[in-house]
Amino acid sequence: MRRIYLIYTLFSCFLLTDAYAQKDKNVLIFSKTTGFRHQSIEKGVQTVEKLLNDQQIRTFHSEDENVFNAKNLANYDAILFLSTTGDLFNSQQKEDIQNFIRSGKGFVGIHAASDTEYNWPWYGGLVGGYFASHPAVQEAKIDVLNRKHLSTKHLQKVWFHKDEWYDFKNVKEGLHILMALDEASYKGGKMGKFHPISWFQEYDGGRSFYTGLGHTEESFDSELFQKHILGGVKYVLKLK
Repeated sequence: MRRIYLIYTLFSCFLLTDAYAQKDKNVLIFSKTTGFRHQSIEKGVQTVEKLLNDQQIRTFHSEDENVFNAKNLANYDAILFLSTTGDLFNSQQKEDIQNFIRSGKGFVGIHAASDTEYNWPWYGGLVGGYFASHPAVQEAKIDVLNRKHLSTKHLQKVWFHKDEWYDFKNVKEGLHILMALDEASYKGGKMGKFHPISWFQEYDGGRSFYTGLGHTEESFDSELFQKHILGGVKYVLKLK
């Protein structure tokens, strides 16, 4: 009986420890645009905030680039760029973001995060590639190549999803590809037989996760996509 009680106590302590670990995590959600602005941003921010808050992960949303300073960034464990576009940061802010990642923190990029800071090569490496073009919004077949990752373990081998499908340029070597598009399943793809659409990596001391999904407001209603985002956030936060 004592042995059963001890096992139960240890298991309870493990659950509490994990819960407290998540409560101690803070994510800065950033959605400023200086180029194209996605109509889905507001819906996306609300969805991501609820997803994380339901997991006891605290969030703060801003469209003010001045939050990216060393003192303020020290309060966060990850930054999440939700369809940001264009050039956003001055040289000091860029340095502070680099130091943030180099300290072991995390980065999540959703959709147009790859349409951001084209003249900052370090950022291109952090995201993993840059947006190049896209056809019209349509359904496509996604091949889930890695079903063990936190962001994809809930998915089947094939996922049909409607979104705006980015073609990428300057895709970084060494990325761990999670999902790829089957260009035969939709019109207008330009990357050929291998078209990555989501990936993760360890980068310059920290962790990075990117997904090209998230153009439409409807995409954020998808439970599969919500779990995909949540898993990516948990990965960069080093949570289970």
